[in-house]
Amino acid sequence: MNIPAHAPLHLLHTAAVGTLATHARQPQGFPYPTVLPFAPDSRHRPTILVSRLAEHTHNLLADPRAGFLAVDAPNGDVLSSQRVTLLGIFEPVDPTPEVVDRYLRYHPDAERYLVLGDFTFWAMKIERLRYIGGFGSMGWLDGADLDPLAPLDFDEERALIEYFAQHSAATAKLQLLGVDRYGVDLKRDGERTRFIFDDAIGDTEALHAALEVCIQRHAN
Repeated sequence: MNIPAHAPLHLLHTAAVGTLATHARQPQGFPYPTVLPFAPDSRHRPTILVSRLAEHTHNLLADPRAGFLAVDAPNGDVLSSQRVTLLGIFEPVDPTPEVVDRYLRYHPDAERYLVLGDFTFWAMKIERLRYIGGFGSMGWLDGADLDPLAPLDFDEERALIEYFAQHSAATAKLQLLGVDRYGVDLKRDGERTRFIFDDAIGDTEALHAALEVCIQRHAN
């Protein structure tokens, strides 16, 4: 196994779209792949918003085991790019204000689906994952090894987002989507990007300092 530190975790924050493979009900047992947007939750798990009428939703209700593939291939060369295949269980998630707020930061256009009232959130409990970062950089990990640190809670993250907004007036086109102990997810001129910290950060003061560095580097 040869995986760069935290590479699978960062990839789940870089990709905006993934491939969900559920177990088909008819014909029974066949893989049923579909492409859909997702957002990482505070534990980096893919969170999806799906219609109750969708075939993959019916499949998950019958068998929640699934695979999920995320790829970052900006130049179109998939075989030389990063990808991660997750294996685990998808579970329904209550649409609390915290869940809705986070998902809409990553996918604001999804608000029109929430208005319909037919869409539900699901999050993946990751059991195993296989990361491929190019030739000679690949391997398996247990889901618990993706991130051993306690995640930021909603109030902590919200405070950091507000701090970022107050201190980045000079970068009006820069939006902070999410914060975790390894980096921040940004959107600039409509494009998603990931600002990776030098090291994992455990305390709030250090997170504020890391955000200041992020703002300075994106000032121009």
